[in-house]
Amino acid sequence: MKLMVIGLGQCGSRVADEYARLGQRAHGERGTTIVTGTFAVNTDQTDLTGLSHIGSDYMHRILIGGRKTWGHGVGKVNEMGAELAREDGDKVIDAVRTSPLFYQTHAFLLIAGTAGGTGSGAISIIAQMLKERYIGKPVYSLCVLPFEHEEVAELRSVYNTATCLKSIHSVADGVFLADNQRYVRKDASLAMNLSRINRQIVEPFYDLMCAGEVTNVRHVGAKTMDAGDIMQSIDGWTAIGCGSTDIPRGFRFPWELSKTGFREKSGETLRAMQAMDAAVSELSIALNPEDAGRALYLLAAPTKEMSMDIAKGLGDYLRELAENAVIRAGDFPRDRGSVNVTILFSQLAFVQKIRDYYDRASAFAMTQKDRLKETTGRLRDMEDAAKGLPSLI
Repeated sequence: MKLMVIGLGQCGSRVADEYARLGQRAHGERGTTIVTGTFAVNTDQTDLTGLSHIGSDYMHRILIGGRKTWGHGVGKVNEMGAELAREDGDKVIDAVRTSPLFYQTHAFLLIAGTAGGTGSGAISIIAQMLKERYIGKPVYSLCVLPFEHEEVAELRSVYNTATCLKSIHSVADGVFLADNQRYVRKDASLAMNLSRINRQIVEPFYDLMCAGEVTNVRHVGAKTMDAGDIMQSIDGWTAIGCGSTDIPRGFRFPWELSKTGFREKSGETLRAMQAMDAAVSELSIALNPEDAGRALYLLAAPTKEMSMDIAKGLGDYLRELAENAVIRAGDFPRDRGSVNVTILFSQLAFVQKIRDYYDRASAFAMTQKDRLKETTGRLRDMEDAAKGLPSLI
């Protein structure tokens, strides 16, 4: 699957930068194209300067709102981000249209952090512009949820997240959810944590995007997971995860390579099941698989590690987890010494974390309304008390 990636705001641009790295990796390792263009859109010039893999020209690093923000960002204000996206969104549309690989693109992927600012305000506006201009190309979004300490320290982040999610869900064809808190390492520095989290967010997409685009016959699966299968599997709230199990290395004589006993067969099946377990535990957001209406899994492993028994076992396991879902499956032969399983749950009827955001945001809005009314009343009382005083002007 070929994606055109657009990162919005600081968080979105940093994650989009990782997609650019992923595209370069696919070129080097597999000789294929999975990212047809990567763009970073922000109101903060310094944040755009700090990117590593996205092209440094103004067509790939797009500064918006220059006359209003002077290159210093908009702070935690969704409304300002949305307003600037309406005014300068044509810059994004022009950059997308001039990309040399635009007509090979299967879908757009917009990325933003939801805690507030340029990305969370602009993502639904840019998504709407793309859907109106390029009819027929799906527009997906990847929304990165805030850390727990951000939610506790500033309730405004919860409100921004809720309004962002509500807006983008009504526009995008699918919304990937990534919960920052699930990737945190307590013993790592802040910069290392953020860099590692960004990489973990994009990594599950790698095999999934490459599986249908490779041209080497050795890497074409018996049941190829192509762009059509993926697009048919994405709708509404979506979670993705990837698990891996290493294949033990050991010397074997040439005449032993063709011999496979029941223990070896059992080990192969166990490795695939362990990889699927790891993928479920590493999903980008906590969920109940029974709430999924669509699901898919992709098995990526050396050819000798894949069999009909393994495919059936994985399919049965996923059916037990998501008994109400339409399930698609695929395989991706490769040379690396590990078994990888990518799993995706979509069309989620219920996500507890999103429901919590909506409930807390509603309570926050009511509190702010009452506080504004109280403040207005006190100001009015002060003005009335001051009417009897003489003026010095």
